[in-house]
Parts: sequence; C-alpha cells; structure tokens
Amino acid sequence: MHSFIARASARPGFRLCSGVIARTCRLQSSNAPRSAWKQAIITESPVLVQENFPKHFVFVLDVGKRFIKFSFIGLVLLGIATGSAYEGAHIWAEKHGLAPDSDEEVKGWQWESDADKWTGDPAHGGTDPGLGFNARHLVRAAWMAYTWGIGHSTAAIGSHDQRGTGLVGPAGIKVINPQLQTTEAFLRAAIRHAESIPDQLYPHTLPQLFTLHGNVLEKLGSDFLPEAKTDLERAWAGLDAQGLDSARIALKLGDIVSRLGLKEQALEWWARALALITDNSSPNVLGLIPKQPPSSPLAQRLLSSTLVSLSAFYAKSGQYRMAESIEEDALSVLRAIPPPNSLASTSPPQALHALFLLQRSSILSIHLAEVLYAQRRPEISSIQWLTFAAESSERVARVLTGLPLVKSQEFHSKNPLPNPLEERLLTSYTASRSMKPVAEGLLRDARRTAAEAWNLMGVLHETKEGSNSKSALECFERAVQWAGTPSSEVDGGREAAEGIPDADWRVFWRNYQRALGQAPSATAK
Repeated sequence: MHSFIARASARPGFRLCSGVIARTCRLQSSNAPRSAWKQAIITESPVLVQENFPKHFVFVLDVGKRFIKFSFIGLVLLGIATGSAYEGAHIWAEKHGLAPDSDEEVKGWQWESDADKWTGDPAHGGTDPGLGFNARHLVRAAWMAYTWGIGHSTAAIGSHDQRGTGLVGPAGIKVINPQLQTTEAFLRAAIRHAESIPDQLYPHTLPQLFTLHGNVLEKLGSDFLPEAKTDLERAWAGLDAQGLDSARIALKLGDIVSRLGLKEQALEWWARALALITDNSSPNVLGLIPKQPPSSPLAQRLLSSTLVSLSAFYAKSGQYRMAESIEEDALSVLRAIPPPNSLASTSPPQALHALFLLQRSSILSIHLAEVLYAQRRPEISSIQWLTFAAESSERVARVLTGLPLVKSQEFHSKNPLPNPLEERLLTSYTASRSMKPVAEGLLRDARRTAAEAWNLMGVLHETKEGSNSKSALECFERAVQWAGTPSSEVDGGREAAEGIPDADWRVFWRNYQRALGQAPSATAK
C-alpha cells in the first residue's frame, strides 16, 4: 500500500489527498476479518462436508466392529474359564472328594463303611461310570451342594406349588434348608436317569442313590418322611436284605416309620436290623438282644443305635417294664465291649468308636432313669443313672475337643466346659472324610445329652429337697452351660447352642431362672 502511494505520488499530475489514504487503510482493516470468514465458509462448503461424512461413518463402524470383536473374545474367554473351573471342580470331586479313606486305621474300625456312598467303586470311590456324563455330573453336584453348601439363601415352598418334579410342602408357605433342597433336586434327577439304564450300572448304584435321597428327605423335615420311607424301602429291596448295609437301612426305616406312628412296622424293621447284626432269627425282640457283643466294630455301633431306638420306643409307649428290660440288657452288652486303656493315647479311629458307644450308653442311662422314675422307684436310683449319663456325655465332649478330662471326685466342681464358639473338634477328626461327620454329630449329641441329664437331676433334687434346693440350682446351671452359648443379643447373655432345640433350651433356661430366684444364696448374692 505504501509502495503504491509512493508510485502514485511520483507520477506527474497525480494527487492523493490524505483522506483517501485514511479511507483506504480503514477499508483494508475492515475487510481482513471478512476475508477470513469467507475463507472458512469456502473450506466448509457442503461439497466438502459430504465428502468427509463417509470417512466419519466408516470410522464409527470400525470402532463398533472392534468393540463387538473384543467383546466376543472376552465372552469366549470368560466361558472357557467358567467351564474349566466347573469341570475342574467336578474332576477334583471325582478324584479326591469322593475318594475312599486311605487310612488303614480308619478302615480297620470300619468308619469308611459308615460314610455315605456316592455310587463309585468301593476301592476307588468316585461315581459309577455307567451313569454317563450328565448323571455323574448330577451326583457330583449333589455331593458339592451337600458338602460345600450353596451360600446364604433361603428356599420357600407352598401348598400351591404344582411342579411335577419339585417338593410339595405342607399347607401355606414354609422355609426349608436350601442346601438340602438343592441336594435333593440333583439326586432326584440322577435317580430318574439311573432308572432308565439299570443294566449299565453297578448293582449297588441305585440302592445307594435311594439311600442318599431318603436320608436327605428325612433331614428336610417330617413332611417328607413318607417319601423318605419309600426311597429307603426301594434301597432295602435292591440290597436283597443281606449284610450290615441292609441292617443300617432297616434301622433307619424303623426310626422313620416310628415317627410316622406306624408302631408295628417300626418293631418289624428294628427286629430285622437286630437279626442281621446278630445273625439271629428269634421272633421275639428281647430274644434278638445278644448276651455278647458282635466282633465287628460297625456291627457294635449299629447294635447300640438299634437298642437306643427300641428303648425310646417302649418308654414313649408307656411299656415301662419292657423298656427297663431292654435298657438293662443293652447296657450289659455294651459294658462287655472292652474300652481302650487310655483315650488320650489311643488312635483317633479307636477313640471315636469308644466314644460312640459311651454316648449310646449315656442315652440308655437317661432312658432308664426316666423309666425308673415313671414306675415310682426311689429318686436316688434315677439320680445315679443320670449322674452316669452326665459324666459319660461330658467325657465324650471333652475328648472330642481336646479339653482335659475330669476325675470322678472333681466332677461336680466348677471345671471349665467346652465353649461352642471356641472349642472345636480336634483336627485328627476333622481331617478324616469318614470320621468328621460322625464326630460332629457325636459332639452335638453329647452336649444335648449332658444338658438333659443335668436338667433332669435338677428336677429330681427339687422334688426331693424343695424349691430352694442348692443342688437343684447347681444342676440347672450346669444344664444351661452345656446347652447354651454366650450371646450379647439376648437377655441373660446366653442362647441355645447349635444342635439344641429351642424348645429344650426354653425348658433349661426357665428351670434355671426359677431356681435362681428361689435359692436363698442366689437371692442374697
């Protein structure tokens, strides 16, 4: 601009005033932004936008394609990982979880014979290969649910549940154990499949499946006892009524039909069990009780359990003389089984066998004490039997949890009791697949029996010495200590321990509170 003005000024006759120069400068200044705006408009013309649109669309499609691709790969990898974990769990269950116990001492005391059977070969365990891929998975899934649980959940059933393969419960809605229900569902499906291919299976496969299913149904509650009875009857038929496995099923059937109120059938099944255990065919139940115990450890345990069932049956039926005779004979034959010299130094399988028989003797002693009291015999006789029962059950609980044993002369002192929240089973029992469930049930029964014996002793002391009896208070306190567990959520700081029915706990606690309020020493304190 300046050069143009200079050249124009140099021309002859050409004059450029200062106002023109100023206006020209203003036009240049005002046109600069407009030229940039026009350039932008030209750059973003519709033609160019249309040309760029396919590029953006292709880019979006490429991103979406990559997202779908990697999502698919991720899902495939997740599926492979899940499937591998699932099959890995089944392989572990087949090879290890369902393997037979390899401890020769455990086998010598026949604890592996007491364990649940899951259709596998007796020597190698596992499941029956004849069941096929799907049914074997169902059996293993049932074992996993039964052994490992299914997490924290509840299951509810009602009277309007019309599923053909499900469990129909009682009227209304009822919450049941989801772990047992899941186990039952898997076993039911496995049985349905196994019944369609009986020729491909081991001879023991169907009887074992029926036994497992019947046991689970029994644990689900009284509403399922009729179906449990049917399953166990089919298991009995499949075993041809031979051997100790049949004796165990006969014992279980006797217990179930007794709960159903079928008294004559119950006696028949218990008689069959005794006949198989003792190799005796006497038509009289009393004639089936042997004078000497059988030599087999498993037969000894089955005999003691059958005698406990018979004792309870006759006592509840009001046939006290018959019950007393059975209880005395039963205690006599159990005393004939030599105990180990020292429970502390003996092997865990042998100790568990001795503790099992001792706990059965404790239950029989409570039955005998109740029967004697019902026949109006002197209270001292019942108290003596109850004391023996309490001592025996406390001894069982102490040995199982590793607490020091109490000498007879120190039995009534304030010695520490196993705390349900702290003292657990010894690892020598929990480490064995065969002994662990037996030991857990035995510890639970020992606590309950000890509490029951102490509570009944308290009642007898109250009857004999009056409502302010100090002995009664001590007995009731001991019962509460055995049946309860520390708790900060309830009044009194204690609640029912695991395995103690709420109804029993309320009786123990009510008796203790009553005696505590009436005892002079307690009132003064």
